[in-house]
Amino acid sequence: MSPKFPRSAAALAAVSTMITCIAPSAHAAWTFINLNSPLSDASVAYGAGGAQQGGYLVLDSVARATVWSGTPDSSIDLHPAVASASFVYATTGSQQAGYARVSGADRASYWTGTAASWVDLNPTGATRSIAYGAGGAQQVGFARLGGVTRAGLWSGSAGSWVELHPAGSTQSVAYATNGAQQVGSAVISGSLRASLWTGTAASWVDLTPASASQAQARGISGSQQVGGATISGASRASLWSGTADSWIDLNPAGASASFAYAISGSIQVGSATFNDAIRAGLWNSTADSWTDLSAYLPAGFSSSEALAVSTDADNIYVAGYGFNALAGRSEALLWVLPVPAPGSAGALALAALFATRRRR
Repeated sequence: MSPKFPRSAAALAAVSTMITCIAPSAHAAWTFINLNSPLSDASVAYGAGGAQQGGYLVLDSVARATVWSGTPDSSIDLHPAVASASFVYATTGSQQAGYARVSGADRASYWTGTAASWVDLNPTGATRSIAYGAGGAQQVGFARLGGVTRAGLWSGSAGSWVELHPAGSTQSVAYATNGAQQVGSAVISGSLRASLWTGTAASWVDLTPASASQAQARGISGSQQVGGATISGASRASLWSGTADSWIDLNPAGASASFAYAISGSIQVGSATFNDAIRAGLWNSTADSWTDLSAYLPAGFSSSEALAVSTDADNIYVAGYGFNALAGRSEALLWVLPVPAPGSAGALALAALFATRRRR
C-alpha cells in the first residue's frame, strides 16, 4: 500500500469510540468521532469535503476505498470489483479521487459516491498513476510516463490528462487543486520544490522560501497554499499566498517539526511534533494560533495527524488518523466543531481566542 502519509502500521481489531470534549476557552464543543469499523483491521481518513470524509478501511487484509458521513456506520465501500486494493485520498462531497490496484498496477481513480461509479484515470502509456486531490471538475496527482513521475491533472477521464511536469524537473507530483490552480512538488537540480500551477506545465511557480533547503505544497484554498518547508534540517508547517516571498512559518512554539496538509478558508490543519510525539492540530494562519487536536483523543492514542479540513454552514470538519497503541493500529478519526452563528457569544469567544493567540 504505497504511498502512505501516516507514519504508523496497523493490525488487530477493536470497537469504535465516540466521545465529546469541550474547548473551554472557546466555549465550543469539539466532538471526536472514531470512524474505524469494529470489523476493520485499520483505517485512515485522508480527505474531507463538506460533511463527507474519504480514506480506506482494511477488511480481511484488503485496503478498500471508503467514504464516511461522520459516523463509522455511515461508511460506503468504493472498492472496485477488479481491484486488489484501493484508496480515497480526496473528496469534495460529490466526487472522490485516489487509486485502485488492478493487475498489480496502481491506477489513478475517480468515483462519484459508489463502487460502480469507478473511473480508471490511468493515461495511455502510464505504468503507474495516483490521484491525490480533487476540486471543481479537476483531479490531480501523477502518472509515470517514460520512466518519469510526472504531475498532472484530469477532468474525469483518462483521456483528459494534462501534464504539469515543469521543464528541467526530474520528478513532480500534484497533491491538491481548487479547480483552477494546483499545488504539489517538483524536483529541480536535486532539490524538492513547493510548486503551484494554473493548469499548464509552463505556469509553474516555485514557492520554496529562500531560507529553505526544500519544500512541498500539499493543500490549496482560494489564493492560499499550505505544506512544509525544511529549514535547518527540520520541517516547518507553511502557508503561502502564491509566491515564495509570501511564506508564513506556522511552526508552533516548542515544536521540533510540523507540517500542514490541508486548508479551508482561514483554517489550516496538519501535525506538529512535541517531545517526539506527533500531534494533530489546527491553525488560523499564524504559528501562535495552533490548537492541539490530540488533546481531545481518549487515552491510548500515541500519535495523530490531521490530514484534511472542510466546512459547511453548520460545522468545521477535520479528518485524519491516530495510532491506537492499545489496539496496535491506525484508526480514521474525525473532529467536528459547530460553527457559531455570526454575532453570537460563541462566535465572539472563538474570535477572541484566535486574537489572543496571535498576540502571544
